[in-house]
Amino acid sequence: MTCREFADFIMGYLSAELPDETRRRFMRHLSLCDNCRAYLESYEQTVKLGARAFDDEDAAIPAAVPEDLIRAILDARRAS
Repeated sequence: MTCREFADFIMGYLSAELPDETRRRFMRHLSLCDNCRAYLESYEQTVKLGARAFDDEDAAIPAAVPEDLIRAILDARRAS
């Protein structure tokens, strides 16, 4: 597995959706590649931080945030 393939399979790995053979290749590459280990760790931290960004739905919105951006975000959340 190349580093590029590794990056393509990260979401499948984290959601435990990789086929067995792909998971074995992913884990082998992970055991050999320092850069991909660091990338995976960074990716996992980003996902955790992103999830925490929505912990407090009642948090105050900073005054510097444009009203049209707020409306667009709220509309997108309602649509999904």
